[in-house]
Amino acid sequence: MIWLRSLIYAVFLTVTVIPYALACLLWAPLPRGPRYKLTVGWAQLALWGARTICGIRWQIKGQENLPDGPAVLLSKHQSAWETLFFPAKMPRQVCYVYKKELHYVPFFGWGLALLRMIPIDRKQGHDAFSQVLSVGQQRLAEGRWPLLFPEGTRVPPGQHRRYKMGGARLAAEAGVPVIPIALNAGDCWPRNSFLKYPGLITVSIGPAIDSAGLSSTELNARVEAWIEAEMRRISPQHYPGSNQAA
Repeated sequence: MIWLRSLIYAVFLTVTVIPYALACLLWAPLPRGPRYKLTVGWAQLALWGARTICGIRWQIKGQENLPDGPAVLLSKHQSAWETLFFPAKMPRQVCYVYKKELHYVPFFGWGLALLRMIPIDRKQGHDAFSQVLSVGQQRLAEGRWPLLFPEGTRVPPGQHRRYKMGGARLAAEAGVPVIPIALNAGDCWPRNSFLKYPGLITVSIGPAIDSAGLSSTELNARVEAWIEAEMRRISPQHYPGSNQAA
C-alpha cells in the first residue's frame, strides 16, 4: 500500500509540475509579490498531495517566535519535504541558497529561477560565499527571509553534521536575528527514497537569537545547540537516552 501511494504521488507531482512551470513563464512579467505567490502555489499543491495521497501531516510549534521584521532562518534539513513547506507556509517570502545549476532543470528549475532567491556559482569558491552575503543582504532589504540549511545537505534522522558558518555570518553582518528551526520530516519522507510514509511531521520554531554582540562563530554555536537539543525532544526515538516526552 505504501509503495502504491508513493507511486501515485510521484505521478501527481510529475503531471502537475509541467503545466505549472509553463504557467510560471506566462506570469513572469508580474511584480515579484504576485509572481512569488502564484509560483509557490505548486508547493502548496505538493503538500496537499503528500497529505491526501501519502498521509503526511504536519504541525507547527513556536510559530509565535517568527518576528515581524528581518531575520535569517536556519533549519535542520532531512528531506525534500521542507523545501516545499517553507515557501508555502512561512508568512514572508523565503529565499533559499542553492547552486545556480538548478535553474537548468526542466520545469522545476524554471519556476525556481523566477523566484529570485540566492543562487550561487560553487565553482567560484570563496567568491560564492561572498555572493551569499551580498545577495542575502539585498533580499533582507526587500523584506524577505533568507533560509539556509547549515548542515549543507539532507541528513538522515538521528545524525548530525558540522554546521557551516554561512547563515550565521550573514545574520551577524546584517545585524539581524536568527530563527532556529528543528524538524523531523525524514521519518515520513526519507532522503533519496521513493517511498513516502504516513505520519505527523513536527516543525519546531525556536526563539529568535539576537546577533548583536556575538561573533558569527558564537551565533552559529547557539543555533546548533538549540536545534540539536530540540531534535532530541521532537524525535527522541533517534537519540538513545533522550526524554521521550515531545
